[in-house]
Amino acid sequence: MTHVFHRHLHNNPPEAVSAQGVYIEDAAGRRYLDASGGAAVSSLGHGHPDVIAALHRQIDQLAYAHTSFFTTKVAETLADTLIQNAPEGMSHVYLVSGGSEAVESALKMARQYFVEVGQPQRTRFIARRQSYHGNTLGALAVGGNEWRRAPFAPLLVPASHVSPCYAYREQRADETSEQYGQRLAAELDAEIQAQGAENVIAFVAETVGGATAGVLTPVPGYFKAVREVCDRHGVLLILDEVMCGMGRTGTLFACEQEGVVPDLVTIAKGLGGGYQPVGAVLAQERIVQAMSKGSGYFQHGHTYLGHPMACAAALAVQQVIQRDQLLPKVRADGAYLQQQLQAALGDHPNVGDIRGQGFFWGVELVADRASKQPFDPAHKVHARVKQEAMKRGLLCYPMGGTVDGRVGDHVLLAPPFIASREELSAITERLTDAIQAVVSTTR
Repeated sequence: MTHVFHRHLHNNPPEAVSAQGVYIEDAAGRRYLDASGGAAVSSLGHGHPDVIAALHRQIDQLAYAHTSFFTTKVAETLADTLIQNAPEGMSHVYLVSGGSEAVESALKMARQYFVEVGQPQRTRFIARRQSYHGNTLGALAVGGNEWRRAPFAPLLVPASHVSPCYAYREQRADETSEQYGQRLAAELDAEIQAQGAENVIAFVAETVGGATAGVLTPVPGYFKAVREVCDRHGVLLILDEVMCGMGRTGTLFACEQEGVVPDLVTIAKGLGGGYQPVGAVLAQERIVQAMSKGSGYFQHGHTYLGHPMACAAALAVQQVIQRDQLLPKVRADGAYLQQQLQAALGDHPNVGDIRGQGFFWGVELVADRASKQPFDPAHKVHARVKQEAMKRGLLCYPMGGTVDGRVGDHVLLAPPFIASREELSAITERLTDAIQAVVSTTR
């Protein structure tokens, strides 16, 4: 009997008792190779001595101080560090406790910006189908996953959704990648005009799609075209890098690879590497200045903003990533992981697509490779792959509803940046065996 309100009420998960490096051990003594970092969280793996030492130092000095009374040295230093490496024009960091909270804060920040500059009629957000931005009501409202939205739809503020950048399924045979990106940007332009450009606050998008659709990488030129559309209509661009940011794709911010600067960007997960709950919104200077010259404050707040322990963990994680040159490693070893996945699964009859960047990869599973026909959701392929992987000592992140929120299956991989090539090969081998065990009994 458990008194913990677990995610799934019919089954209790195994009890984790220890973790080190890329492995987690449960109470029965089983060791699991953590190939997904939980949910793309554990960028440095588990038990990193430098992060643990930083947490000890911080708790000995100051565990908590409310931000309505104090700032702290560790929060100031973390913000300085992030801004030094941020997209051009970013000037301030709003420190929160996680990804959903970061997105919620960014939505309110964008709305207040337009109130401050005398455009209070802007009330609408546009996002993308099959996106995921968090589970708080505002984040869920802009999110585009119908399965997650449906039970709470009466509680959600209005938002509209355009097509995702999903080249595997939605790029036409008669168009290049660049033409496909331009078509998507034109669709966004049309939706802004349909809503009334003067009424739209922002376009919200994951730079690289995350858990819901299985690592959707943007086609070349897509985000530059999106940025141009937003600028033309005075609409803000909010990039959600909660899952894909902080080095996961091989650069600290995924948007660096797209040559695009957002107005607001949200980060979390890899920011603190799982050592503490932490997230943040980075804001362009003009947004902060509008509030500074207007009301003088952001009308928003949470109890644990800028929590010293969370900031200490995040700062230590980011310092290790820089000191140990882990971003070049993620780029080089990410290419190796791609090669391993392609060699093992590239011709598999039930693997439709392998996509990703750095240490962020998605494998889309299909019933028929030629037609791209998904498995019947009744087979629960993604859930069974997770079970088979765990039997083999592998933690991965499978999800269903890849195509439209109801059908489709994929597996997400997001190993810690410290993973060796030997461990990346083991991930590929165990995942291949798990997939084969499931599809061999599903055809």
